[in-house]
Amino acid sequence: MKNLSGKRILVTGGAGFIGSHLCERLLNEGHEIVCVDNFFTGRRSNIAHLMSNPFFEVLRHDICFPLYVEVDEIYNLACPASPIHYQNDPVQTTKTSVHGSINMLGLAKRLKIRILQASTSEVYGDPSVHPQPETYWGNVNPIGFRSCYDEGKRCAETLFFDYHRQHRLQIKVARIFNTYGPRMHPNDGRVVSNFIVQALQGKDITVYGDGSQTRSFCFVDDLVDGLIRLMDSPDSVTGPVNLGNPSEFTILELAEKLIAATGSKSRVVHKPLPPDDPTQRQPDISLARKTLKWKPVTHLDKGLEKAVEYFRDLLAKGR
Repeated sequence: MKNLSGKRILVTGGAGFIGSHLCERLLNEGHEIVCVDNFFTGRRSNIAHLMSNPFFEVLRHDICFPLYVEVDEIYNLACPASPIHYQNDPVQTTKTSVHGSINMLGLAKRLKIRILQASTSEVYGDPSVHPQPETYWGNVNPIGFRSCYDEGKRCAETLFFDYHRQHRLQIKVARIFNTYGPRMHPNDGRVVSNFIVQALQGKDITVYGDGSQTRSFCFVDDLVDGLIRLMDSPDSVTGPVNLGNPSEFTILELAEKLIAATGSKSRVVHKPLPPDDPTQRQPDISLARKTLKWKPVTHLDKGLEKAVEYFRDLLAKGR
């Protein structure tokens, strides 16, 4: 049975946190989805509720190897995105960004279709410009522990724009800032999931450094809306486009919010700051507002309620 009203869309990393939400949204909009994931960090539980949909197909595949499918668009989200996971096998992380991009770009070139790259705010490194506009070139350590991800994503952006210039490929590049919400991996080491799990379990909440470093947290539904708007934008809009929430909070403020949201008796403990950890992270979303008519609409307190509810249920089931 074919869905005659929509497109056939490939989502790499489709069983991941953001990817699963994107697959769900695109299915709800009437599209046929080919979800590709090697399940290194993606989880089948994230897409289990989609498996009965006749327009949803799952392929277990590593995009470091070529893929031959017929689709109308590609969202390239495949890559471990948390330090714990991308530092576990840094060479493979770089390969996923570089070889994976080459393979997906080659597929898009053969099919003459649009392709969107899920890049990251990490391309800005530890920024000396605040907030970060797309015109800022970044301050990245090329040989540090985070470089496999930071430089891998920077190289992927290079490849996308060279394919655009050399082969006239229709590209879209999104620079994603901190995103949170249901289906985050409980052990991914990211600050929101870490704090929620620690608070719900009554453990000490680990704050690295003095907690004065800042982050901007975007709820996953808002982020997915931005990705789709970017993909559907005119050919002239290639990006990079920052997608994130410009509301800035210190890590200590986040810890206090989550202690209150969970009703936990956890206390905050401080540990040394990891190497190359950015002290400030806040997107300038002027370009997204102008070209995509996009801005996040979910307040942090409301989004955290949904994330806490998800993790509370997850821990109750012992997952």
